[in-house]
Amino acid sequence: MAVNIILPPSSLSLWNTKKLIYSTQIRFRIMSLASKSQPQSVASSAVYQVPGLDSHEMDSTADKTFERYLSNTAKRNGKGVSIVWFRNDLRVLDNEALFKAWVSSQAVLPVYCIDPRLFQTTYYFGFPKTGALRAQFINECLADLKKNLMNKGLNLLIQHGKPEDILPSLTKAFGAHTVYAHKETCSEELQVERSVARGLRQVVLSTAQGNSSRSSSTHSPKLQLIWGSTLYHLDDIPFSVGSLPDVYTQFRKSVEAKCTIRGCIRLPTALGPPPSVDDWGIIPSVEQLGLHSEKVVKGMRFLGGETAALSRVTEYFWNKDLLKIYKETRNEMLGPDYSTKFSPWLASGSLSPRFMYEEVKRYEKERQANDSTYWVLFELIWRDYFRFISIKYGNSLFHLGGPRKVEKRWHQDQKMFETWRNGCTGYPLIDANMKELSASGFMSNRGRQIVCSFLVRDMGIDWRMGAEWFETCLLDYDPCSNYGNWTYGAGVGNDPREDRYFSIPKQAKTYDPDGEHVAFWVPELLPLPKEKRNFPGKSYIEQVVPLKFGSSNKHHSQRSKYGGRHSGLGNR
Repeated sequence: MAVNIILPPSSLSLWNTKKLIYSTQIRFRIMSLASKSQPQSVASSAVYQVPGLDSHEMDSTADKTFERYLSNTAKRNGKGVSIVWFRNDLRVLDNEALFKAWVSSQAVLPVYCIDPRLFQTTYYFGFPKTGALRAQFINECLADLKKNLMNKGLNLLIQHGKPEDILPSLTKAFGAHTVYAHKETCSEELQVERSVARGLRQVVLSTAQGNSSRSSSTHSPKLQLIWGSTLYHLDDIPFSVGSLPDVYTQFRKSVEAKCTIRGCIRLPTALGPPPSVDDWGIIPSVEQLGLHSEKVVKGMRFLGGETAALSRVTEYFWNKDLLKIYKETRNEMLGPDYSTKFSPWLASGSLSPRFMYEEVKRYEKERQANDSTYWVLFELIWRDYFRFISIKYGNSLFHLGGPRKVEKRWHQDQKMFETWRNGCTGYPLIDANMKELSASGFMSNRGRQIVCSFLVRDMGIDWRMGAEWFETCLLDYDPCSNYGNWTYGAGVGNDPREDRYFSIPKQAKTYDPDGEHVAFWVPELLPLPKEKRNFPGKSYIEQVVPLKFGSSNKHHSQRSKYGGRHSGLGNR
């Protein structure tokens, strides 16, 4: 019987030492010591904790990182109370909203609103907007944020309800003069921002309550939105959003040549005191959010929170020294160390892209600079690009025809879609990736491109069904990267190559040549010879559709000099 295990960091490192390194058409194999020593049935049911450090090591790593980003010169000069409305910025390090709130007040009230709309259903097809695994990850992020704020002399007020109801009520109760928050870009989030601003305008404070120097005796609290989610600041890019290039390469070359990345915001040692609060609230369980709790029993188990995020950066860059081979290993699909795995923390805002930039530059100075160190930044710029594109194109990012308003016939056959969603298509590479997504909330970048191509090209199914299912499942879901990537993959985005097809046989031979990924997730394939695992014939379930281009290699994904489409560490 298979045994579920969590490998300790040392064993984990050995088990996953295996890397497929592609350079000038040559592939080198580095054999894993642990895979030799572990029985296949055990290895095929392993759980990998990401990061692979224990709690003491993570706390120590985070403390040392925070110490490097302390400011001895920051001074506060405000009066009264300010509120920090945490959204998708669940961190202390490089949090400009938190810093500005501290500077402008005598007391800061950090608030997180558990918005019931985030636990409703997706727009077109009624999938859960937030799956259980992401809900658990966010809960862990909140618990860690609360801990880190308390270490700085603050706390985190947990409130259940809509921000537009909660925040005006809090500003009135505490006499807060300003609500600080990081700005979002997509329609649902923008609507909430407008509703909060409208609600604050209805609040009337006396001058004595707030931080007003005006002669009038009353005023309303303000909503101050701050840009803080990208590597390059919105105000610094060399074009208006309306004239943003429709080709990523043009965007990248322009910002690299003309823009400077701003430094991380440094915070003082102490941020307190907070205002007096009788009940700070509790973080709800997954069940209290209306979901059924799920436990990761196979694959990667990501730990939520800024402490885990900073620890993963240290683990990947410094402890394991994997940054130097990132470009060569990033397209693999099995294990925790073929890529950075930073994306869940980037999506929740537990990790700052500017902090990542500074760590890359520190690594280049202290160890080495090469294509791999640059490639991490290259992916972060992709992430920026999708964020800016979401401003330029608005809701067309979510429409069937995409930003280019493509007219194409798609079908929405539910039974066909369920074979894809449940990993029962008869194609091991598709099925393994989809099973990984459901079981862990993660899928490799390469896997995402392959399953997207199969759904829209081979099955002919409405791409929005796939995008919404990813919205449900992904730990690293954010609307900009998710829908930006799906519009690209479906050929309705601003992509210079419209018919981007990924040949499954070609992809399997290139990225899973020994069938290790498919055998891990589809264990009935494990007894087959390695060369048969991706091509099992009648030894596996019947294929639901024929491939659009069969096994022909001439139609496989073509890669540019920069390696084809990337996704901005949104799934790296």
